[in-house]
Amino acid sequence: MDKKHRVRTVIVYKDYFSDFFIKQRQKVKDKIIWTFDLIEELHRVPETYLKHLEGTDGLYEIRVQIGSDIFRIFCFFDHGQLVVVTSGFQKKSQKTPRQEIEKALKIKEEYFYEKR
Repeated sequence: MDKKHRVRTVIVYKDYFSDFFIKQRQKVKDKIIWTFDLIEELHRVPETYLKHLEGTDGLYEIRVQIGSDIFRIFCFFDHGQLVVVTSGFQKKSQKTPRQEIEKALKIKEEYFYEKR
């Protein structure tokens, strides 16, 4: 994929996501990077890859699946274009764990607080 046609930029905030990322096997890392590229390049990203979390103030989940393994990476937008990645986890049940959502919302709050 050609980097010069980016619609938005994905950045990682602090080490929250990196701590999750480095623990993954290479195949998972490759798929996460591929998904980030897709989000940067497509004007309309399909919900298969990026979905707003109902009942949250602007929190999204980046959705990555490899075989039966499902991963979620939380993010939010800054100035409409910048996707700020907060944290990730492997999904083991149908419902996204509330504590993971709470953690991501706290990170989002911290990001905007520090930015002021």
